[in-house]
Amino acid sequence: MGTPRDELIAEVLVTLTDTLRDDFDVADLLYTLTTACVELLDVDEAGVLFVDEQGRLVPVAATHDGSEHLERLQVLVRDGPCLDAVNANVSVASLDLDEDEGRWPQFVRQARSEGFLSSHAEPVALRDEVVGGLGLFRRHPGPLPPGDQRIAQFLGTAAAVGILHRRAQRSVETVREQLEHALRSRVVIEQAKGFIAERHMLDVGTAFNRLRHHARSRSESLSTVARAVIDGSLDIS
Repeated sequence: MGTPRDELIAEVLVTLTDTLRDDFDVADLLYTLTTACVELLDVDEAGVLFVDEQGRLVPVAATHDGSEHLERLQVLVRDGPCLDAVNANVSVASLDLDEDEGRWPQFVRQARSEGFLSSHAEPVALRDEVVGGLGLFRRHPGPLPPGDQRIAQFLGTAAAVGILHRRAQRSVETVREQLEHALRSRVVIEQAKGFIAERHMLDVGTAFNRLRHHARSRSESLSTVARAVIDGSLDIS
């Protein structure tokens, strides 16, 4: 019998690749990817950048404010480990951010201000087809354990498989349409996190965990639950 971690990995992989259901949402998939990384790996926060039709990177999902700030900064300054991972389609790691300030000066300064000491990035890709970048952030120095790095690679590949399979099956759904839908859903999810946090005096991370737990326990999409929270038909305590 597998361990609870093995079972969670299997569950996440199925979720990331099950993209033919009617309520499929790219934002849900990418939030699942980031939160699974924090649950399964020796990382503290995670975020995802999505590649648009012009090859530009757009922040779509993050587990916490710190990881969101770092993903947005990398897009703004056009530099950082996630961008390097996407551009080269390889894993990129900083075991000690202090030693990489010359490599990514603005990213390292912001990462240190957010309390991070090391980072790791993986392309969200299927072979040569790169659809995004996964940023993993840690509050202690050192490399990701080899097993964790492999799991991060598997999860990134599974997310890419899901996104590309959806596009192939729904030929009318372009990259632009996927991105626009994901960004709309992101706004709703972020608003719901804020509503729950304010209503129950929680930090945003705890609010998001409750939102996600409610969605998973009822097999509903994250964005569907978020919309119910915002319109007042659902109160998650």
